[in-house]
Amino acid sequence: MVTMAKSMVVAGVMSGTSADGVDVALCRVAPALDEGGTPRVKLLGHAGFKYSKAVRAAVLAAMDAKAIPVAELSRLNWRLGEIYADCVEKAAANFGVKVGLVGCHGQTVYHQGAAARFLGSDVRCTWQMGEPSVVAERLRVPVVSDFRPADMAAGGQGAPLVPMLDYAMFRSARVNRVLQNLGGIGNLTAIPAGAGVDGVMAFDTGPGNMVIDGSMARLYNRGFDRGGAVARRGRVISAVVARVLEGGYFSALPPKSCGREEFGAGFVAEFIERCRKAGAKDADVVATATALTAESVVEGYRRFVWAHLGSAAPLAKTEFVVAGGGTKNAALMGMLREGLEPLGVKVRLMEELGVPAQAKEGVAFALLAWLTWFGLPGNVPSATGARRVVVLGKVTHG
Repeated sequence: MVTMAKSMVVAGVMSGTSADGVDVALCRVAPALDEGGTPRVKLLGHAGFKYSKAVRAAVLAAMDAKAIPVAELSRLNWRLGEIYADCVEKAAANFGVKVGLVGCHGQTVYHQGAAARFLGSDVRCTWQMGEPSVVAERLRVPVVSDFRPADMAAGGQGAPLVPMLDYAMFRSARVNRVLQNLGGIGNLTAIPAGAGVDGVMAFDTGPGNMVIDGSMARLYNRGFDRGGAVARRGRVISAVVARVLEGGYFSALPPKSCGREEFGAGFVAEFIERCRKAGAKDADVVATATALTAESVVEGYRRFVWAHLGSAAPLAKTEFVVAGGGTKNAALMGMLREGLEPLGVKVRLMEELGVPAQAKEGVAFALLAWLTWFGLPGNVPSATGARRVVVLGKVTHG
């Protein structure tokens, strides 16, 4: 049942596939000013919180495990609920904001967007951890969580879900906009100039920081390549990049989504071995991983987005807006500019549109939570492949 929507302060909580920590975006979300418009979203404050080494190790182990005790999964689910509650409490106190609703994406430990045969039936599935009852009890406000299953039940891939925010906040009547997020996984939303929501294209481009981080962990015992310094010392093994990009995921038509199931620990081990066979030193492996991310984004643009946008407006009027942790990697951003700017694309940072790069996904789940609370749909079927629009998430009352 849809109730009359009103303005609310919503905390959007996101912990991505990089498993490095939690982002909390405190937003005021209000109804559209005109009938048929999109909700208005204003970022009030953003705070990032790192996982402890032990928590990050447990999350990564759960993601990549072939087998893990059910007791460990249950404990991790509840521990993450406590962590999310802590993070929202601290963010709200830091900015002096009283939160009325929480949208908590949770920590993805498994995501299979495409149907596969299981026990005699074709099954799609996803699992985001972080017990919402803990958050609701601690904060005494409603919590919307588990956003992806409703879209999947309607035939979608449950991802990407950020396009609703992209359309609401960043569409333009004058320019094409491509909004690229570089978290653990890379995903983009393409919005032709003047398009309606049904004209949005979105899909996961492949690895964002995941293979870079995995290579750094194995070769340097570090969580990430700060500023792209290691990649800048290495040489790119172009033959390895080209071979990986021949894989079926990159040529598959959108909508499509991926995760650690495709580009996690197993992929990283195989990737490093391919680089070694080509004579790569440690820094060369990291440079090649960085180039893989950049080239997968550029190829995704060339293969799928170029024609989609070109039919609406000249390519010279296309902005490619980048968000996520990958924006801090100067080597990666340089490679993206080298690949995209010759195509007449202007590369910009999300900050230039008024939203900090690390805050964007938190803002998205604040908006989605608000929509769910008022019984409004939050998925974009042209992005996820769902048969219809659906109300996302499950509500836990505080």
